[in-house]
Amino acid sequence: MGDVPTPTSALSLYPLGGLGEIGMNCMLYRTQSSMVMVDCGLMFPEDYHFGVDVVIPCFDYVLKNKRILHGIVLTHGHEDHIGALPWLLQNVDVPVYGSEFTLGLVENKLKEHDLDRWADLRPVRPYDRVLLGDFRFNFIPVCHSIIEGFGLGIETPVGRVVHTGDFKIDRNPLGGHATDLAAFRKFSEDGVLLMLSDSTNVETEGFALTEREIKVSLREIFSKAKGRILVSLFSSHIQRMQEVFDLANAEGRKVAVSGKSLHRNIELARELGYLKVPKRTLIDLDRLDEYGDSELVLLVTGSQGEPLAALSRMSMGEHRQLSVKPDDLVILSSRFIPGNVKAINRVINNLYRLGAEVLYEKMHGIHASGHAHAGELTLMLETVRPEYFIPVHGEYRHLVKHRRLAVECGVTDEKSMVVENGQPLTFFEDGSMVFEPRISAEKILVDGKGVGDVGQSVLKERHLLAGEGMVIVVMVVDEATGEISMGPDIMSKGFVFEQQYMHLLEDAKCIIFDVHENIAPGDTAKLKERIRSALRRFFRKVLGRDPVVVPLVISI
Repeated sequence: MGDVPTPTSALSLYPLGGLGEIGMNCMLYRTQSSMVMVDCGLMFPEDYHFGVDVVIPCFDYVLKNKRILHGIVLTHGHEDHIGALPWLLQNVDVPVYGSEFTLGLVENKLKEHDLDRWADLRPVRPYDRVLLGDFRFNFIPVCHSIIEGFGLGIETPVGRVVHTGDFKIDRNPLGGHATDLAAFRKFSEDGVLLMLSDSTNVETEGFALTEREIKVSLREIFSKAKGRILVSLFSSHIQRMQEVFDLANAEGRKVAVSGKSLHRNIELARELGYLKVPKRTLIDLDRLDEYGDSELVLLVTGSQGEPLAALSRMSMGEHRQLSVKPDDLVILSSRFIPGNVKAINRVINNLYRLGAEVLYEKMHGIHASGHAHAGELTLMLETVRPEYFIPVHGEYRHLVKHRRLAVECGVTDEKSMVVENGQPLTFFEDGSMVFEPRISAEKILVDGKGVGDVGQSVLKERHLLAGEGMVIVVMVVDEATGEISMGPDIMSKGFVFEQQYMHLLEDAKCIIFDVHENIAPGDTAKLKERIRSALRRFFRKVLGRDPVVVPLVISI
């Protein structure tokens, strides 16, 4: 079928990210004349992405068809759903729809890229119905680890689609933060062609802890603590912050905050009325000396072991205003993201070295995931009862297991499908479906102001530099005679300690002289290549190392 669905009554889906990975969520919904993007997220780099700042989806298909792009719809404000917007909005001019809090986070992000003045941000409220080209989007409230999240009921020319977004089903919601199953059921009454659903926690049976249960656990911890209480959590978890402020106030404690993202999100949530801080509870860090340790709660960033976050710097004794005390109680009220486990454990160990006590999810009920467990996923499937099912937001194993769960809930085997990024599929009015030719959906690496210029070859070079180091050879050669006028000088960068291995570097100079004698005058390119290969052989033989060798031969 190619790039454009030929029949008018056809719906095509183009997954650009979030299928087979946690992060970078981005899905295109398209008819012949209309296209809408749902979410536009990023991923954070892996350990082998040396120097890379963030990873974003490939927008080639979007830019190629931007004339029919009617808007971007955001389910909620987490980075893996909004983080890539600055790079897309530099090239497309379309409205962005989301909740007031979500768009507040987006605006802060766009300010960093000087794009906030140009962005067309359009807030929506629960149960709003927005027409975008051939699509009507219904915004259904869902409970997640961030406030004002939406699931989407999408009316399309070929039938109804449910896109759950990230959600959980809190059986005993606190503060009105609930997933409206009744609204999903009502939207689905006339039949749902397709459902796409969050797969992150499909491997965990039953239901997640409720936020009310978390607050009970925190209340008990707060009541027993003798010294300061340090709480570290995701800076977007406004509901959990409200619990901390309420409990601190009940125990007669003051709360001080350290961390730019926490300050920014607290200010935004207070402005919009989503966070209510009891009077005189919040104090500045420079007032801590006015209170005893038993009167203080510190709300700090760093729950994932981020090296520059407040808790990490405290654990290393490098925070300008805060230090860890022997009687401190540290609460890590967030889950350990798999790629961050080593960094988090390092922080925990350092905190124990300084005499603090640390509580975290594996030991105490102090965090509830924002993603539905298997029991909740089953309940959503039974509520919507879709004809087709596509699991999203998960690594490949999560998608496979969620597909199996859908089959157990009544979706036929051939209509429950694991789809990966770059694999489009089209649904027709008669209920049939076909897979389309794949499109480009590789990960785009962002390094500073460079977007996509860091590829596998550059990463390979960075890997070599990180693992083996570099040897730089500098020499000046007389262009007429070919004689060496200066050098060769050899510098080691990350390869060997020069003073300890001076004898080795002197031997390397002798090799360079030998190579030079056998090269015709004026053949600088050949001289460089021979020096490079000869030194690499030499270092492999005597040290078992293979550094990057950079010969700088200057002809004068």
